[in-house]
Amino acid sequence: MGWFFISYSLLINTSFLALTVLAVVDFVNYRRRIQFAAYDESFGEPLARGISVLMPAYNESETIIGSVQAMMAMRYPDFEVVVIDDGSKDDTVAKLIEAFDLVRLPMVVDDLVPIVGEVTGTWLSRRGSHSLVLVTKENGGKADALNTGINLARKELVCMVDADSILDPDSLLHVSRPFADEPTEVVAAGGVVRVANGSTISQGRVTNVRMPRRWLARVQVVEYLRAFMIGRAGWSATGGLLIISGAFGLFRKDVLVEVGGMATDCIGEDAELVVRIYRWMGDGDRAGKVVFVSEPVAWTEAPEDRATLRKQRRRWHRGLAEILTRHRDMLFRRRYGFVGLVTMPWFVVFELLAPFLEIFGLVYFFVVLVLLGLEDLGFLSTDLVDPTLVVLLFSASILYSFLLTMVALLAEEMSYRRYRGVGDLLRAIRAAVEENFGYRQLNAWWRMGGAVEAVRRSQHDWGEMKRRGFGDGA
Repeated sequence: MGWFFISYSLLINTSFLALTVLAVVDFVNYRRRIQFAAYDESFGEPLARGISVLMPAYNESETIIGSVQAMMAMRYPDFEVVVIDDGSKDDTVAKLIEAFDLVRLPMVVDDLVPIVGEVTGTWLSRRGSHSLVLVTKENGGKADALNTGINLARKELVCMVDADSILDPDSLLHVSRPFADEPTEVVAAGGVVRVANGSTISQGRVTNVRMPRRWLARVQVVEYLRAFMIGRAGWSATGGLLIISGAFGLFRKDVLVEVGGMATDCIGEDAELVVRIYRWMGDGDRAGKVVFVSEPVAWTEAPEDRATLRKQRRRWHRGLAEILTRHRDMLFRRRYGFVGLVTMPWFVVFELLAPFLEIFGLVYFFVVLVLLGLEDLGFLSTDLVDPTLVVLLFSASILYSFLLTMVALLAEEMSYRRYRGVGDLLRAIRAAVEENFGYRQLNAWWRMGGAVEAVRRSQHDWGEMKRRGFGDGA
């Protein structure tokens, strides 16, 4: 049993090391390329591909105004913002109408992809240089809201963002660059999602990046950083990027229509969409790329209480389980390329099953310590793994997680210098240590519960999150 956990740990750490190397190489190459990228010229380019920014909203009264303000202030020559209210019960719609001087006008909603909730109204803004559209509809879930937005989108590219997200001003310029460089190859692109808690938000923009004061939000900052700068970047370098965050992703509209839009019967609709795109490409022998871009940033509000975070992580892992189960016939199939042969099997072994093995491994570790203690006292005789090896393995796992976070933090700070104060950097380093003692184990327990929910097929909904709203830091 002990050797099983040791072997598993060695395999997962080796794979993360490979992803880290690939991410660093890809990051260096990307930094070289963008030195010659004329983003100011792109901003004024009349032939730039238009983007429809879709923002589904459900009871987002606390953050919706700041998010829409940020979207409307984006630097991009041709874009529209479409807010889809999915039957909110709060004053989300009323706030939008008042803040942006919206007027109710009938609009034609195409029937390109199926929707469940009926559209009840469309609203247009009477001011602003870019188009703002508000769609109200009956509640049908986030995926259904996005499908409504796809039907209404008038641009060639579709950018999906969460209503609690705030994008950096140049995010659309950066995330759309792969579509300009390889217009017939790139079908989807994702950017970095970072935690906004603790930072100063002014007029819909992050003006001062700071580490949160609250411990739970602080550890999520380094967790997000590691996941995107190492995980997403590494998989993108292999051509096997499986996940584009629902908080910020850009897609070709024609591809979204071809694959049937978002799945309304799956929790992880954003990741499921990407897997379905790979299936569409493989089944039709179509060429295409799904890429990650480290430059554009979407800021999101992370949960600051355990109950909300637990619900979020259970939902995420349940979504992963449903996706891998639904598309299990893609596993080890050559027609789906690197994704079918490597990425999806890796996610089964080292993501889906990881929380089970981490919890069981932790229990095994403590059982071994107890039995060894009893053996030293002469109460029993056991033939266990060398205790020194067990302790070294446990310590190495913690150290490795810390080092991965340091690599991600170093790469991010060397290029973008988001944190201007030494104190914030020290708090980030401290959080990288803290997450291994308590948070990591809780997260594994919650994720394990999400997988169990997937097996039981219990009901799910939008999964509302308590929000404090974007303010001057917390």
